[in-house]
Amino acid sequence: MVEAPPEEPRELNAEDAVRLELVSRTFRTKRGPIQALAGMSLHASPREVVAVVGPSGCGKTTLLELICGLQSPDSGTVRSAPAALMPQRDLLLPWLSAIDNAGLALRARGASREQARQAAAPWLERFGLERFERTRPAELSGGMRQRVSFLRTLLAGKPVLALDEPFAALDAITRQDMQGWLARVLESEPRTVILITHDVEEAVVLADRVVVMSPRPGHAIGEIDIHMPRPRKRTDPAVVELRERALAALGAES
Repeated sequence: MVEAPPEEPRELNAEDAVRLELVSRTFRTKRGPIQALAGMSLHASPREVVAVVGPSGCGKTTLLELICGLQSPDSGTVRSAPAALMPQRDLLLPWLSAIDNAGLALRARGASREQARQAAAPWLERFGLERFERTRPAELSGGMRQRVSFLRTLLAGKPVLALDEPFAALDAITRQDMQGWLARVLESEPRTVILITHDVEEAVVLADRVVVMSPRPGHAIGEIDIHMPRPRKRTDPAVVELRERALAALGAES
C-alpha cells in the first residue's frame, strides 16, 4: 500500500471522487521520450467501482499514480479525494506478521504497535484470517497475502482505493474466489475504487463501469455502464455480452 502525500484534497465537484481531464504524461529515458498518456480523461463518483482495461504498456499504472498524487501530469488536470494505492505485488514485509503488515498504515499515522494490532484484529477476522494473525508472509497462500495487502490499503482510511491488478499473480481458481471476496467486502465497506485489470471478465464482474484504454499513449476509447446487482455470475448472458463488448472495443484499437 502506498499513500498519497499528506495534502488537502484537490477540489472536486460533489458528484465526483476522481476526475482527470485531458491528462498527458511523458517520461524521459535514455532512449528518448516515452509518452504514457495522451489526453486521458476519467471520472468516478463517490462509492463507484470503475475498472480500467487496456493493453500492456498503455499507461494504466501511471494513471493510478497520478490519482494518488505520486506523479504529476505534464498537461491536463487531476482532481481526486485522498487515495491509497495497492500495487500489483503485495509488498508485505517478510519479517512482520500478518497483523503487523495490515497495521502498517495505522503505524504510519502515528499509532503504536499495540494500537495498530487492536484496530486490525477484528478486520482480520472479517477477512477470514483470524487464525493467521501471527503468521509471516512466506507461510501465507497467495490469496491470503492479497487479503492482508488489501486490508492494509483499506486501513489507510482513504475514500479512494487505487487497485493495480490485485489478483494478476494468482491462479485462476484463487483469482475467482478473490473476486467474489472483494465484491462482498465492497458491499459492506463501500469506497470509490479504480481497478486496473487485464482480465475483462473480472472488470465486468466487479465494476459499475468499465473504461477501455487505447494502446500507448493511453487514452479512453470507450465506456461500458453496468446496471446489474452484485454478485454477478460469469455465465449470466448479460455478463457474457458485456464482456464481448469490452473485448470488441479493445480489439478495435489493437
